[in-house]
Amino acid sequence: MNNYIWGIDLGGTKIEGVILESRHSLKVIARKRIPTEAEKGYEHILQQICQLLEMLKAEAKVAPQAIGMGTPGSIDPYTNNLKNSNTTCLNGKPLQQDIAQLLGIPVFIANDANCFAVAEANLGAVPTSFPNAKVVFGVIMGTGV
Repeated sequence: MNNYIWGIDLGGTKIEGVILESRHSLKVIARKRIPTEAEKGYEHILQQICQLLEMLKAEAKVAPQAIGMGTPGSIDPYTNNLKNSNTTCLNGKPLQQDIAQLLGIPVFIANDANCFAVAEANLGAVPTSFPNAKVVFGVIMGTGV
């Protein structure tokens, strides 16, 4: 069994996937990007995510055990549906459950800005440049580029 970490960044214009060597190594094993094509709807986005994962699996020659995903918006704790996403066809949908069901593995979803702040605090400049920082503030400017 490998310790690979699988991540997906689901954006309004692109979906990017990456496989990292382990929690302790940021070595990129595979990285792919495809268009979101949100105008084609929710089911199409689910298929795009599955297609991206197949591309990553083919390159890495290994299947994921679980996947983490960052996306605009957040999971409503009462309904388990996505809310406040700028990709409006995702709002009100059980994105996490649908992807987990399609893939047959655990899927963990968090807000992309929160993912950014946690990654920066733990893996970015903060640990070396500001090791005693009590608060890390992250700002993301969505450009659609």
